[in-house]
Formats: sequence, structure tokens, C-alpha cells
Amino acid sequence: MKTSYKTRYAASPQDVKSYDTTRLREEFLIDDLMVPNKINLTYSHYDRFITGSAVPTSAPLKLESIDALKANYFLERRELGIINIGAAGKVVVDGQTYELDHKEALYLGQGNKSVEFSSNSADDPAQFYLNSTPAHKAFPNKKIGKNDVEVIELGAPETANARTLRKYIVNSVVDVCQLQMGMTTIKPGSSWNTMPAHVHDRRMEVYFYFEIPSDQAVSHFMGEPQETRHIWMSNNQAVISPPWSIHSGSGTSNYSFIWGMAGENLDYGDMDHCKINELK
Repeated sequence: MKTSYKTRYAASPQDVKSYDTTRLREEFLIDDLMVPNKINLTYSHYDRFITGSAVPTSAPLKLESIDALKANYFLERRELGIINIGAAGKVVVDGQTYELDHKEALYLGQGNKSVEFSSNSADDPAQFYLNSTPAHKAFPNKKIGKNDVEVIELGAPETANARTLRKYIVNSVVDVCQLQMGMTTIKPGSSWNTMPAHVHDRRMEVYFYFEIPSDQAVSHFMGEPQETRHIWMSNNQAVISPPWSIHSGSGTSNYSFIWGMAGENLDYGDMDHCKINELK
């Protein structure tokens, strides 16, 4: 079996106040993504959100159900978002093949029984980043190419947060139950990915950081607005952001990240901003 998983339980903000660096990383950091020839998953009890990756090399990788789902197949009661951050590859879904180039995405609805990942080249493999959430309805599968995304330019060099936001899997692009995914790229000379910070009590989020140079890092800020914490992130690592937590980061170089969200709210702009000078 080449599909493995870990479970993360929900944590109270009162408890998190007492966490030291090691405990904070154990609870919220996901550091086993993009492992060659493996599918690694992390099952979070925040909105039952699954974060994972599949990196097929010489042979395809099949997405298998995990014990936590108590399901006959992975998407029996779930939907799945896939974004390829590597070289070209394929996703075969119940016999239908979807070609995914670099930074192209695929949405798979509830009920698809067989999902298999492969790379066009074993020496330069695809790197599929995965987000999955429970689903209440079966929506059609849809590939989202680079020309299909919604692009928004945000921030400014003066505030060190000039960035390009691309919405891939959102309800204005594809029919979904609750999953939302997009990609943000920080422009050269900027570092902040979200400032002012914000919270949204009706949905959780996962940030996956990539395109970070090997000798650089990103500091991800989390916690309640008046009780913040930070986690230092390296390339191809993700962090779980609870509904009560801010989620903001600043890097020592420019970088990219994929945001995935789940919850009862599909309105991207529904958030509670925190005043910068009131953060603690």
C-alpha cells in the first residue's frame, strides 16, 4: 500500500496558548508532502479536511481509501481538488484521462471510484497537491487550466505585499460542495502574503508553501489576533489554520502558496479583518 495517512485532532485556542515550538509544529505543521513514489495524507478534524500529495515516478499511484473514512473508496462521500506543481502528468478517473501540466488543476466530484496518478517522465515527475472535503452532492469533474482561473492583483510594493492571486476551485469557476482552492504568488521584492490578517469563523484553511529557495524560509503567523504564534516553514510544507486563527506569512524571499478552504461558507470575501496595530 502506497497511501499513508496521519490524523490531527482539533485544538482549543485556550490550549494552544501554552504550546511550545515543538508542540505547535506537531499539531499544525504538515512536513511529509511531495515524497517520491508515495501518496501521503493528513486527516484533520477541522471540517474533516484532508491535505496530501502524490508524486508518481516509474509507476502510477492509486488513491486508496483510508481507515478514517470507513469508505469503500476514497471519494465515496468526498470531493477532491488537485493542483500539479511539478512537471506534466496524468490523472485517470474511472477510465477517463485528464492531462495536467504545471500549475493546472482538476476537480473531482463525489462518487468517482478509481483515481490514479502518473507522470509523463519518471526523471521529472508530476507533483500533485491534494485537498479533499466531505461532499453532500455529486458535481461533475472539471479540469481547470491556466486560462480558466480567476486572476486578481493584490497589495503594493510600498506595503511589501504585492501578489497575484489565482482562484482555481471556487464556486464561480466550478460547481463544488464546500472545497475551495487557489494559488497566490508573491512578487519579487514583497514578502507578506496576507496583511491585514483576518479570521473567518465559519471555515478553516490550509496553506501549502512552495517555490521557496532551499536556503530561505517563510514565517507563518497563526493564533488568535491578540495571542499570535509563528511557525517557520520550508519548501513543500503545509500548515493547518483553525477557524479561530489568523493565517498570514512573511518570507525571506518571494514564494508561492496554495490555499485550501472548507466549511459552511463559500463566500471568499466573508472574513473579519484584524487591525495591524492591534495584533499581539
